[in-house]
Amino acid sequence: MQATCERAAQLRLPSVAFTEHADLTPWVVTPDDHLSPVLQRWLQDGRIVTPALDVAGYLACIQGCRERFPGLRVLSGVEVSEPHWHPERIGALLADVRPDRVLGSIHSVGGPQRPRLVDHAMTDRPAPDVLRDYLGEARRLAASDAPFGVLAHIDYAVRHWPEAAGPFRPADFETEFRDVLDALAGSGRALEINTRIPLAPELVAWWADAGGDAVSFGSDAHRPADVAKGFAAAAEVARSCGFGPGSDPADLWSRHR
Repeated sequence: MQATCERAAQLRLPSVAFTEHADLTPWVVTPDDHLSPVLQRWLQDGRIVTPALDVAGYLACIQGCRERFPGLRVLSGVEVSEPHWHPERIGALLADVRPDRVLGSIHSVGGPQRPRLVDHAMTDRPAPDVLRDYLGEARRLAASDAPFGVLAHIDYAVRHWPEAAGPFRPADFETEFRDVLDALAGSGRALEINTRIPLAPELVAWWADAGGDAVSFGSDAHRPADVAKGFAAAAEVARSCGFGPGSDPADLWSRHR
């Protein structure tokens, strides 16, 4: 986290947010699923069970970064996976962390009883079917009363799009994407422009069409070198769709109507 702040300071960013993962869903695995060494450590009775967030350690690191980098605004945050499936656990976590930012995300398909990681599902099911299932769950999350303010990586499933499926074309899934965005706009939440892979400009335009009021920018930087990667291009896309910064550089970008 300190190395990330050092990189942010080098880039002269005004603010950085550490939206630490809180994955509460125990993902089902099959014998054919490829598991990284980290996931193998978390395998229990045929499911991936991630360890609980070290809240005290996380908050201590946040405070240390704030003290070491007084010129950088360091925000706390969590990214809660499938929070609409885990209301009690999410509520307890947020009460402990009291984060500045809460992202809601989907990493699973298959529902709460037999959830599978999207990348695993992509290996044995048609990619379009997996994406439609993913977007259906994202719409249910957006329409829920789960406690989050920003929908993370709406295009997460596209990261795992197989070459054999041919090029990914947003227009092929316009109805499904628009359904998610309509539900999200109706909830008053914001859309994240995640730059791990460039978010298709069409999706930001559809977000504006839906009446979405705000966007955030997330580089999904699991390494300090990736902080703010792709932000310049993402900002241009956001501006072209009518979004812009406010007076506080740490605020979300809102629509200039």
